[in-house]
Amino acid sequence: MNLLDVVWHLGNFLAPAWFVAALTAFGLKLLWRRELRTLAWRRLALWGALGGCLGLVAALLLLGRDGKMLGYALMVVAIALPQWGLTLRR
Repeated sequence: MNLLDVVWHLGNFLAPAWFVAALTAFGLKLLWRRELRTLAWRRLALWGALGGCLGLVAALLLLGRDGKMLGYALMVVAIALPQWGLTLRR
């Protein structure tokens, strides 16, 4: 596998976490507009994506392969926890 293949594999592995984190941050800012006025969308998305990436890596280590529903459930929980923590601090 060459370097370009490694980059594509890594990008495709982490893309669901980044996409779901961005959607979750958008939903948070849309639903709780007044309460989260001072919290930046980018900050919510970044922390959620970081948590999601860690969740995917943990699922890969625990389950042995990517693409299992339990792994994606762990990713969603790992995305929600940092965003929840940021909103609680408000």
